[in-house]
Amino acid sequence: QVHLVESGGGLVQPGGSLRLSCAASGNIFSINAMGWFRQAPGKQRELVATIANRGSTIYADSVKGRFTISRDNAKNTMYLQMNNLKPEDTAVYYCKAQGEVSGYWGQGTQVTVSS
Repeated sequence: QVHLVESGGGLVQPGGSLRLSCAASGNIFSINAMGWFRQAPGKQRELVATIANRGSTIYADSVKGRFTISRDNAKNTMYLQMNNLKPEDTAVYYCKAQGEVSGYWGQGTQVTVSS
């Protein structure tokens, strides 16, 4: 089992920045990759960014150049630095850890971009 706890969400004005954190505990050695997903009201959950154990990253086109995913393996923590935020980035953001067989989700953190 892997337990994930997100933090760092909040209310920010358009053009502002936030950094989300996802702290992992439990059987972290089973994790192959981690990622951030988001779900806006009335929409399906969508991929934001992923990072593999060796550091390779993938980003959704909508966030390329604005968001940066990273990991601190010593702290068992993944981050999502979000810059130049737009109202359409408003959503609940979830972190996910993917093992060989199972995937694990955090509880989510709300990000609201509004003036």
